Amino acid sequence: MSLPIYIIGHKNPDSDSICSAMALAELKQKQGINAVAARLGIINPETTFILNKLNLESPEYLSTAKLKLSEIDIDAARIVSQDTIIRKSWDYSQEMNVKTVYVNDENDNYIGLATVWEMARIQMQDLHATASLLQHATIQNLADSVRGEVLFEGNRDRTGYVRIADKKMMDRDLTGAIMVLGDSEDAMFKCIAKGCAVIVIAENYVPDELIMSIAKDKGVTMITTPYNIMKIIQMIYRAIPIRAIMTSSKDVISFNRNEYLEDVEREMLKTRHSSYPVTNQGKLVGSVSRYHLLKSEKKKFILVDHNEKKQSISDIEQGEIVEIVDHHRIGDIETSTPISFRNMIVGSTCTIVALMYKEAEIKMSETAAKLLLYGMISDTLNFNSPTCTPVDTMVAKEICTEYNLDSASMANELFSQTATIKGKEFKDILYNDIKEYMLAGQHIAVSQVFTYDLADVNEIEHDFIQYMEEENKKYKYNFLLMVFTNIEGKGSKFLYVGDLSSKMATAIERFTQRGYVSRKKQIVPCIASELE
Repeated sequence: MSLPIYIIGHKNPDSDSICSAMALAELKQKQGINAVAARLGIINPETTFILNKLNLESPEYLSTAKLKLSEIDIDAARIVSQDTIIRKSWDYSQEMNVKTVYVNDENDNYIGLATVWEMARIQMQDLHATASLLQHATIQNLADSVRGEVLFEGNRDRTGYVRIADKKMMDRDLTGAIMVLGDSEDAMFKCIAKGCAVIVIAENYVPDELIMSIAKDKGVTMITTPYNIMKIIQMIYRAIPIRAIMTSSKDVISFNRNEYLEDVEREMLKTRHSSYPVTNQGKLVGSVSRYHLLKSEKKKFILVDHNEKKQSISDIEQGEIVEIVDHHRIGDIETSTPISFRNMIVGSTCTIVALMYKEAEIKMSETAAKLLLYGMISDTLNFNSPTCTPVDTMVAKEICTEYNLDSASMANELFSQTATIKGKEFKDILYNDIKEYMLAGQHIAVSQVFTYDLADVNEIEHDFIQYMEEENKKYKYNFLLMVFTNIEGKGSKFLYVGDLSSKMATAIERFTQRGYVSRKKQIVPCIASELE
């Protein structure tokens, strides 16, 4: 199974991260690369509006970089019914080139497994144990094991012991025995008289009517086979049904397709089986071995709009980062091999993706063009943010010209429909877009939300500060700052809590007076400067 390369934004996805991921996925696909956009969190209302406007499905949700069994190649489970004889089970295992066959009951529920070793071991077991197992075989099982034909099916009880004609035959107790004989009808008569239950006759010999009549009268089963006596002795024990020798499902670890590989491997180390069943609600869906785990490849990721471990997918160290496209500061992501890392001083990751299309000389679809333009509008506050650069403006104009789009009307519709805090729960406001920093040894968190009307903040200010204080008891930030920013870039209102509140009060007042709107270029750098 070949997994795609997942293109992911940060854990609190905004429009820039989602739109850039989806547009970049299209570019990679046009370049012949199996890439898909994915997301690490809930889509916010603004991005939901964009996707609905463009009739697009939300990208696939990923919670971890860990691999699941469902994401690697495993073998098909080679299944036999519980009444299948060892002979047929062995032949099937050889035909399928597997060392383990799985056993289902009459309702196709998994009940056990048998290995080729367990099947072969029958020939080497103590005769008493083998005889006991052979009692489970039906008359047809016996005939099938030697490729024989049932001439008559009797009703004598069988002990399971297999005997041949020799000099001491008449001295032995043959009651219930399975006799393996040649064409000697005298031997057949004597065996019937001694109480045998079954006679298996070699080399297709069919007894005369007298012997058959006596056998029928005494209830002795008669089977003829093309095999010679030696071959019959070898194969007769393979008449045992597989259920008689299988290992019960209760005694073997099984896995389901949603288990993580690291958990599967840990359980495998506790036992020495060569293969393990993979089930779903009691039904077999596959077979997995250590080989499958060893040859599995890590999930591959392209990171957009972030390059810090804490912002990225959980367990990222278990995945493989193959590329980064970002416009933020360089973070702490580490890779084991060199990768393409594109980091530019622009206002939006979507701007970079648009440039990548241009450089590759690949025409983007109209949908991708709209995604990129929406992402730029969102991340640059319709090109009014201090983070906006001439490159952003130039790229946006080129897209508008080529695809006959109006960024101003797109921005007006987008912001008027989505930029409000009214009716939103406090947790959705605080955690919609929160980022953490270590500045001068202090643990800082800055959350930002955009709204049309900053006056709406006054209605919730008192209760919201109390909520922030309660939340900060959990996470123990030295300074937790909530930034409410006008969607058109006309300033911000700041609420904050934490040990550093008194120290930062004057600086925050200055932020308000200066109309700061950019977390990346204005607010966070100034906080860092104050703490130095």
